[in-house]
Amino acid sequence: MISIKQQKRTKWTRLLMKFILVNVSTALIVYFMPRGDEFGYKYELNKPWNYGLLIANTKFPVLKNDSTIRKEREATSLAFQPYYHRDKLVRDNMMNRLYQHDSNGKLGKGEVVYMRHIAALLDTIYKHGVMSIDDYERLKNVETRKRIRVVDDNVAVSLKLSDVFTPKSAYDYIMTKDTARYNPGVLGTYDMTELLQQNLTYDQKRSEEELAENLQNLSYYNGFVQAGQKIVDRGETVTDEVYDVLRSYEKDFERRNTSEVNIPYKVLGQTLYVLIVFIVLTVYLSLFRLDYFENVRNVTLLFALPVLFCVMASLMVSHKTMNVFMLPYCIVPIVIRVFMDSRTAFMFHCGMVLIISLFLTSNYEFLILQLVVGMVAIQTLRELSQRSQIVRTAFILFVVYVLVYTGYSLHHENDIKMDSWMYVCFGVNCLLLLFTYPLLWMLEKVFGFTSDVTLVELSSVRNPLLQRMTEVAPGTFQHSMQVANLSAEVANKIGGRTQLVRTGALYHDIGKIERPVFFTENQSGVSPHKHLSALKSAEVIIAHVKNGVALAEKNHIPESIKRFIMTHHGLGKAKYFYITYKNEHPDEEIDEAAFTYPGPNPSSKEEAILMMCDAVEAASRSLPEYTEDSINQLVDKIIDGQMAEGFFNECSITFKEISVAKSVLKEKLKTIYHTRISYPELAEATESVL
Repeated sequence: MISIKQQKRTKWTRLLMKFILVNVSTALIVYFMPRGDEFGYKYELNKPWNYGLLIANTKFPVLKNDSTIRKEREATSLAFQPYYHRDKLVRDNMMNRLYQHDSNGKLGKGEVVYMRHIAALLDTIYKHGVMSIDDYERLKNVETRKRIRVVDDNVAVSLKLSDVFTPKSAYDYIMTKDTARYNPGVLGTYDMTELLQQNLTYDQKRSEEELAENLQNLSYYNGFVQAGQKIVDRGETVTDEVYDVLRSYEKDFERRNTSEVNIPYKVLGQTLYVLIVFIVLTVYLSLFRLDYFENVRNVTLLFALPVLFCVMASLMVSHKTMNVFMLPYCIVPIVIRVFMDSRTAFMFHCGMVLIISLFLTSNYEFLILQLVVGMVAIQTLRELSQRSQIVRTAFILFVVYVLVYTGYSLHHENDIKMDSWMYVCFGVNCLLLLFTYPLLWMLEKVFGFTSDVTLVELSSVRNPLLQRMTEVAPGTFQHSMQVANLSAEVANKIGGRTQLVRTGALYHDIGKIERPVFFTENQSGVSPHKHLSALKSAEVIIAHVKNGVALAEKNHIPESIKRFIMTHHGLGKAKYFYITYKNEHPDEEIDEAAFTYPGPNPSSKEEAILMMCDAVEAASRSLPEYTEDSINQLVDKIIDGQMAEGFFNECSITFKEISVAKSVLKEKLKTIYHTRISYPELAEATESVL
């Protein structure tokens, strides 16, 4: 009953962990996602439209472009008739001043005629109006300004500018008017400068107010686009007309998306989308990689990396700091591939790319590029063992980016004039990819993972532990080397991590260096077990597992390698001494725990491979003869026995993979021990009776 409760509790704990993980990841990404207030499309005048068919989803007005609006404003300003106020007192004062010449009535008849002639001309001049020379010249220089408005008794009358006088033109008008009857010399005796003064004054306030009103009343729109109407399609050239429509659509889009009413719907849509993607990834782990899901470190890394890159991409889009194509998304599948497996790396890369594409305008282009490049990245770095591989991978990915983008652009634009800025973004992307190596080092320290680079360093014979083994237990070292080669070959055939199992094999018997002479491979004809009981001998033999773990911890060997030390015998027994003791004490109840290794049993494919190879290699040394049949029988007997005892029940190795492992071990052992076929004896000849 207790075990059932524990199972239920474990089940609910896992479900709760999945629920929390998926929801926290979704919440983080949605929180940082842009809310759709960015138009996102990039377009240039007289360049092809690089996106799909764009259809208006609502009715909106088409804005006139800035150039058209500027020209219309300039035309309105130039055609505007400024207001001038007529001062009637000026005419009256000038007339009075003229008539003062005859105030005593002593002028002759001829002089009176001239005075009346001047009075009539002054009346005409002041009816048309006299403005300052500066105002007249300023208005005259504007070719389109032909008229002005003169306010007289609150009534504005439009006058031609050519009909208006300046003091100078008024003087010339008087002096040249009807010269046949009126002598200019006589007219010159009058002081015209006193009689000709400005009576039109510029009304600045009224002019500026009306001009501003006229400019404000100008229409900034050039028709409407109806909902459902096509705007532009892929490959079409962005003409002036299309450019104006796109600009208008962008303005209307931003206006509509700033509304707070739309935000809850956007958040809901984003949450559903991201949640579904993470649920799919969770189901994948539950069905195919449950071992990752039950490991807190693995599942934390699997969800943390995509969330981090989704948040960074969201911030870049929201704040327009960088082009999203500069972000090295391939770091995610590379890291997951190095620490886990290719299929999981590709699944989480796809999930991340699908989420990021949600808030990008060029999502189709983004999906194509990142999916293709991600696949290449995973295939290129199947096993990372050298730093130079990162540089090589970065270069390969840059080439792939360029080729895919060029092909995509040529297909849609039918033109070799492509966006060169994108190639710069790809270059920055691949340069940032070089930070994968230090990132792997940091993740190893934080999460306790083991990369292939670390495994290669550990497998060097110059490592202190291995160096000590070669000196103290040379037989064990040779056995470990042989097991490492066999394990690597099997792992390569069935899709395991070759470098991991090779390194694990080199360290699996490291505990034997504490008491090397008690192990057959290090003995030279004399066995110390002759002087020990079977129980004590079993204790010494089994202790090499505990001693190996202690040495690994002392020398800071990674946890993944310590697992090989603990599991290479699993929960098996030291059978030689167990059977010996049983034969010596037939009637005694045996404490089987005293002859059982501490385990646990293998929990991964690589650990299962090592268990098989270790047992087969050790047993092969005791074969009386090395023939094809003896090797085949040995391999089948040992591995079938391990399967029967349930050593592989807790790991992901399949029957097919075990069958392949058997075949590999048989072929390798035949090669190692140079098996030969048995030649038939030549039978004695017998005479036939005819």
